Amino acid sequence: MERENTTTKPADCPPDKSSISVEKVAVAKLPTSRGDFMLAGYRSLISDEEFVVLYKGEMVSHFPTLVRIHSQCLTGDVFGSIKCDCGPQLHKSMEMIDAAGRGAVVYQQQEGRGIGILNKIRAYALQDKGADTVEANEKLGFAVDARNYQQCAEILFDLGLCKVRVISNNPDKLKALEAAGLHIVERIPLDVETEQPAAHYLRTKKEKLGHLLDF
Repeated sequence: MERENTTTKPADCPPDKSSISVEKVAVAKLPTSRGDFMLAGYRSLISDEEFVVLYKGEMVSHFPTLVRIHSQCLTGDVFGSIKCDCGPQLHKSMEMIDAAGRGAVVYQQQEGRGIGILNKIRAYALQDKGADTVEANEKLGFAVDARNYQQCAEILFDLGLCKVRVISNNPDKLKALEAAGLHIVERIPLDVETEQPAAHYLRTKKEKLGHLLDF
């Protein structure tokens, strides 16, 4: 598996916790079919957004720790949709972190690249008529990608992390996390097996969204 090293080093990482706009609500143990994790719940102090974090091992700022920022995908993560690669990406990330013995998955409520589940279903209806995932969002009047990763980075800071190895194929996500103050030591490509219905979606992500996919 190819890995990409980066050299970006924020000047102030982690930042003063007084600047963090999220709050930890509760932590519990969560045994799963892909390893035993701790489950933490966070809420935003500036909106009604809530976050879930799966993590395991000691979180220390100086150790380059595996992390995955995963946007909620009800259709893929829960219902097993084969229109996308979201479910397999989540599951493989959990397996990678379990094998490493240390890491975190931040699960954020930004369904459909930030447009919400109902609008995502509307986008799916347009895709049924021939639009791709980018065209569908645009036809509904939304940005191609409306997600924001600032509070995801703040959650990692709150966990005690600074240096991270990000499991992602999305270069824009890495840029946003760097801009938020994380020191990204390495990008870990996320290659997963998908079924034929996802092929057009993956081509669109590569060609129109710039995702770093090897095919």
